[in-house]
Amino acid sequence: MIQASICTIGDEILIGQVTDTNSAFISKSLNAIGIKTTRMLSIGDNRDEIITCLDNELKKNDIVIVTGGLGPTKDDITKPALATLSGSAGYKESKEQVEIIGRLLKDRGLDMLDINRQQAMVPEKCDVIPNMLGTAPVMAFRFGPERYGHQCMLYSLPGVPFEVSGAMPDVLSDIRMHFRTDDIYHKTVMTYGIAESALAAKIEGWENALPPEIHLAYLPDPLTGVRLRLSIYGGTAKDDAATIETHLAGLRKILGDAIYSEQDDTLQNTVRRLLKQAGKTLSAAESCTGGMISALITSVPGSSEYYLGSVTSYAVSVKENVLGVPADIIGKYGVVSSECAASMAEAARRITGSDYSVATTGIAGPGGGTQTDPVGTVWIAVSSPERTLTEKKIFKNDRTRNIERFSASALDFLRRLIQSEINN
Repeated sequence: MIQASICTIGDEILIGQVTDTNSAFISKSLNAIGIKTTRMLSIGDNRDEIITCLDNELKKNDIVIVTGGLGPTKDDITKPALATLSGSAGYKESKEQVEIIGRLLKDRGLDMLDINRQQAMVPEKCDVIPNMLGTAPVMAFRFGPERYGHQCMLYSLPGVPFEVSGAMPDVLSDIRMHFRTDDIYHKTVMTYGIAESALAAKIEGWENALPPEIHLAYLPDPLTGVRLRLSIYGGTAKDDAATIETHLAGLRKILGDAIYSEQDDTLQNTVRRLLKQAGKTLSAAESCTGGMISALITSVPGSSEYYLGSVTSYAVSVKENVLGVPADIIGKYGVVSSECAASMAEAARRITGSDYSVATTGIAGPGGGTQTDPVGTVWIAVSSPERTLTEKKIFKNDRTRNIERFSASALDFLRRLIQSEINN
């Protein structure tokens, strides 16, 4: 199987000033054409360190993709390092990149300067892949078996994510011209409501019975639950899909409705599919989640077709005066209660005229907890014309993570209600 290493260059990444989003995008792009990423490295702005690290990566991998360090200023030293690594005695000008630079600058109302033109100068032992979106071209260096014992290639891309995404199709096309790639098949199963450790224990027997060619990974996320990824490397997509499918029946039987999707998905998108399928509408009444449920729902394109709106009732006065939660409910049971959550959800349906609603009331922290309702407590209510259900959850995280878990749990509770009523 063709293997790749992805290297980012720049002190700004190592000190946390800039977040590296390029590596994940590049790895996903490589994976799509059957190339396995073995390593991701970040290298500082040190010429000798760049040369040493990239030399080591070329020894171990068929493909090395580098991003960053190709700007016009003196602190961008990737190009000279690559010239040394490749044994280039000098530089050559990419006329096509010069034309692109001129056009980009003209569109911005700027004149071409020497410092801009310098970006089109590349080490003589590289092939140029024009960068249509920026001033620094993509450089491709090709090494034969005499150098590293195997054919390998290094691609140097600019660090700007927009330019990386624009250049990758051409890079992938170039890779395919020089390497025969194998299939990598992934099957994703999305679960919610079972913690990673509990999930591993629950499916331990099933996991142990998987054939050795199937690799299982657990990928937890507070907003999407635990993603199970089943992978087969080096086969054919059709055969691998059939192999994995034979084992999924057992997993479905064990996990039941804890599985909410069998593709890379989110809870809010699953709610969308269910509502669209049923032709129903939705509303929300939020307290401790502060509008996050609404934000997640409306992050899905087309949500205006089924989502009517929400009330963020943070204060008691808004719960009483806008939603109409009876004062005696709050007085008797408290704001953080099943009764208050249920009243909020029913009020949201009544006010908006929606078919379904979801509500939250709780204590995100860091203060406000009590012995009976500690920080991290949330009451969630979901409501339909047939019934209103509530459940209590307690999470022990910081404020941000608690709000995320409150919101995701509310969407999952809603998903289960809609799913059960559709199936009936």
